[in-house]
Amino acid sequence: MSVLVLADHDLGLLSPATARIVNGVAELGPVDLLVLGEGIDQVALDAAKITGVSRVLVGQGAVFNAPVADATVQLLQTLAGSYAYVVAGANASGRELIPRLAAKLDLMPVTDVTKVLGSNRFERPIYAGNAVQTVLSNEPKHLLTLRASAFRAAPVGTASAPIEPIDVTSVSAAAKVIAAHRTESDTPDLATAQIVVGGGIAVGSAEGFKLIQNLAKSLGAAVGATRAAVDAGYAPNDWQIGQTGQIIAPDLYIAVGISGALQHLAGIQGAKRIVAINADPEAPLVKLADLSLIGDLFEIVPQLIAELDKLGVKR
Repeated sequence: MSVLVLADHDLGLLSPATARIVNGVAELGPVDLLVLGEGIDQVALDAAKITGVSRVLVGQGAVFNAPVADATVQLLQTLAGSYAYVVAGANASGRELIPRLAAKLDLMPVTDVTKVLGSNRFERPIYAGNAVQTVLSNEPKHLLTLRASAFRAAPVGTASAPIEPIDVTSVSAAAKVIAAHRTESDTPDLATAQIVVGGGIAVGSAEGFKLIQNLAKSLGAAVGATRAAVDAGYAPNDWQIGQTGQIIAPDLYIAVGISGALQHLAGIQGAKRIVAINADPEAPLVKLADLSLIGDLFEIVPQLIAELDKLGVKR
């Protein structure tokens, strides 16, 4: 049984999440990696070096640059007949694409998979992460989204899988990109970062959120935020962590001014160590944390940054 995985990439760079998804489905069968877009030659070369990839299929075309999935679904519908599994990341793109493809193929998708137990058995969190469901799927073909943060990355080898172009001339899209508004950042990818510093509504303002960014820079960490902080305009949407944002599983999560709503806790359950900085000792996240610093975040965080500077950490 063969597997087709849709590669994630941005600005000509392959997302680290792709290697994690490849590793997550490696035991299901030979993995073909599908790379779609314009100017993706380097992405394809990087994808070919991921251990476990049998082939890299490349579809070049501006039609795949639209922020909706209609063109990609059209292509996957034609390719799906050759595969037992079609897989995407459980991100904004995958969550739109796989259900639409499932509707076209009249299949039940299995979403937010965190563990592959066998050829047709998968684990996924439910009830905001408070329970884990084992899904037994008897569908003739399996459509999956995987949480990249739940899997280790497949190693990058020296050998390269063959790269094969595919014909996409018949694919069209009803939507086109008019404008793109991006958040410029040199921090690690939030979904796969080993260290994440998150800020909550208690930070108080977008200006105050720079303190969170400075701490993240001191640690080489990614920056995250609660939904309340994003809704208040303190942080951009792509920094949101939680049930309706990104799901993370870092080695260390530092939560600054975050009380710990259930929706946010659902997004950090994979974190190996949690440090909470909060003025409220009774906050849910403080009780959950491995280490808590109780006090004013505007006093604690600058002191923490200063101590990191003393240790020779350069920001």
